[in-house]
Amino acid sequence: MLWVKTQNKRSLVNVKEIAVKANAVEGIISRSFFVYWSRVLGEYDSNERALEVVEQIYKKLEHGGNGFAVFFMPDK
Repeated sequence: MLWVKTQNKRSLVNVKEIAVKANAVEGIISRSFFVYWSRVLGEYDSNERALEVVEQIYKKLEHGGNGFAVFFMPDK
């Protein structure tokens, strides 16, 4: 289970998947056959920076060990 505090610090979101779209990191909240619900978790200056943030999320999950993690989206 992954909880993410959004970059604007206004929401705490339980996400199922993480995706990068252009320069934004998006959290997929729910998915069905033809539809998915998502939320922008943070926006960055470049696609490369967004991918770096996803790598940070991965490392947080990898070292979490107990199946539960909280990640705070970094500022730009």
